[in-house]
Amino acid sequence: MTTLDIIPAATIEYPESDGQPMGETDLHRILMNELIFALRWFLNDVKAYVAGNLFVYYEEGNPKAVVAPDVFVVFGAELHMRRTYKAWEEDQKLPDVVIELTSRSTRQADQKDKPALYERLGVREYFVFDPYAEYLRPQLQGYRLVGSSYKRIEAFPMYSEVLNLELRVEDQTLRLYNPETGERLPTADEVVLARREAEWQLRKELVARLNAEVRAAEQSARADAAEAELARLRAERATQ
Repeated sequence: MTTLDIIPAATIEYPESDGQPMGETDLHRILMNELIFALRWFLNDVKAYVAGNLFVYYEEGNPKAVVAPDVFVVFGAELHMRRTYKAWEEDQKLPDVVIELTSRSTRQADQKDKPALYERLGVREYFVFDPYAEYLRPQLQGYRLVGSSYKRIEAFPMYSEVLNLELRVEDQTLRLYNPETGERLPTADEVVLARREAEWQLRKELVARLNAEVRAAEQSARADAAEAELARLRAERATQ
């Protein structure tokens, strides 16, 4: 008879969501996805976990000790699929950088509650961006952990020492730049467009090369025909 393993009733559950649907704007959702993609693209050869809108549990045994940053990076953590992030299963590693996209429903937490929590958790840098510029002046603000307290980052363009990236506001968008090259980190759409452009350019070059080869072959054939005709005429004269 097969014996089934029964999960004890007292097992602590760590929910994967709060049961509430995401209620942010299209712009907030697009920005979150673009920032996550850009950071994963930039940190491709670095051991780092980049995610967003995922429950981060920071106290074992306490399901209420949880936060869900819009975008976060944990250096030293493996980049693989997770249902939730539990610090005690990750060698107590917590986010090194957090980016919050503030909105009407989150502005209170983003400006007061979360900075205090992230400061206590040792998040080295915290950035908050207001896409519609309705609640923050300036609409991009950053904080860096100095000792055990956050200090406002005053320089613009805003620079992340942890990521070695610049954060720049472009209209309602937050874009990331590599300060060493001056290049802007791409979005997923830009990568797709660049790949299509490269493929199109490759096709153009291939067609041009084939056409050149055809023209060269035709010229060679005409030259051979002309030489053969000249040889025939010479042979006719020699027999006259």
